This record gives sequence, structure tokens and C-alpha cells, in this order.
Amino acid sequence: MQKNVLIVLTSNDKLGDTGGTTGFWLEELASPFYAMTEAGVSLELATPKGGQAPIDPVSEQEDFQSDATRRFKADPEAMAQLAATHKISEIDPADFDAVFYVGGQGPLWDLVSDADSIGLIEAFWASAKPVTTVCHASAVLVNPRDPNGAYIVQGREVTGFSNAEETEYGTNELVPLLLEDELNARGGKYTKGPNWAPFTCQDGLLITGQNPASSEATAKLLLAALDA
Repeated sequence: MQKNVLIVLTSNDKLGDTGGTTGFWLEELASPFYAMTEAGVSLELATPKGGQAPIDPVSEQEDFQSDATRRFKADPEAMAQLAATHKISEIDPADFDAVFYVGGQGPLWDLVSDADSIGLIEAFWASAKPVTTVCHASAVLVNPRDPNGAYIVQGREVTGFSNAEETEYGTNELVPLLLEDELNARGGKYTKGPNWAPFTCQDGLLITGQNPASSEATAKLLLAALDA
């Protein structure tokens, strides 16, 4: 039976009040997108506002390109999906087998506190469906709770963009929260690998990746969970 996965991206393209731009990180969409479609998974894309999801322009620089990002940018059907994302508020979690959140710094300003996103994650979790995040998108795990009222990260191993990576990237004083600190504050067992190296974490149906380099490996963990 074909599996259906919802991919959620940010609608935010502003780096706070700095005048800079942000969005989602292209590699974190492109690699999972093809890992899952080539495995026969049907994908839908959603954002808080619907419509075009903003790509972080830094992630389009040549240094950050991969076969997957180049393929995505040259794929008319993929780019059309990206330009016409659904609104999270219009999504029925019952239509999907799992949810995958794409990072980039945009989610730190919108998805982390978006009521529709929080409700979506809580619905997937309550239905025992995999919840997957990569890089900064792990911020979306800060506020959702389980049916008993506990934060879903409480007592669970989780990863995401580390404080050290944020500092090395030069935005530790610009972002509204430091992901590692917030997950630990919620009782999560935050773990990490070396800066910029692939590192993933799975605790039951909670699947997380540390950084852009972890994107494909995170998607493959989700595929394995869907086949289990």
C-alpha cells in the first residue's frame, strides 16, 4: 500500500528584524523529497500561509548545492508543488502516514509557535504516526504535548541544529531561540554529533536529524519506520 507523507515548511522569509532574509534550507527538502518519492511515497507540501514556500537564499549558493538540490531546481513538478503548498490549517492528519518538517532558520519564527502546526504534530503523535524533523525544524518539537499533557520530547532522545553550529554559522545572537537549549528545557535528551557531520536520532516514532548533512539519512529512517 502506498504511503503518504506530509512535508511541512516555513512561510517565514525574514531573519527577525535584522533586514536579512531566511526561509527553508533547500538541501533539507530536496534530499528527503527524492529519497521518499523514489521509494514510492506520495508527498504533499504544507506551510502556515500556503502558497510559495521561501527558500533561504544562502542555501542556493554554490557551496551548498548537491545533486538533489540541482535536480529539485530543475524539476518543474517539484517546483510547482513548492509554489502551491497547502495551508497547514486545511490539512487532515488522517490522510497521511507521517509528517516530515524541513529546517532552515525560518521555522524559528513561525512554526515553533504556530497553533496549527502544534495541533498537527499532536494529532500525528496521538495517532502513533512518525514525527520527523531535521536541523532547525526540531524547534517545532518544543511546544507539542502528548495526550497526557507532557511535552512529547520529555525523556526522549532528540537532535537538531546545535548551539555550536549556530555559533559557528554566526547567527547565535540573531535567532529567537537556541534549539539545543529549548529542547533540553522541555526535558528532551538532546544529543549531537560533530558540527556539520551527518547525525540522526530515533526514539520510537520521533525521528530527528542534526543538520543539513543529516537530511537524507533522516528521511531513510522515516522510510524504515513506515515499513516497520
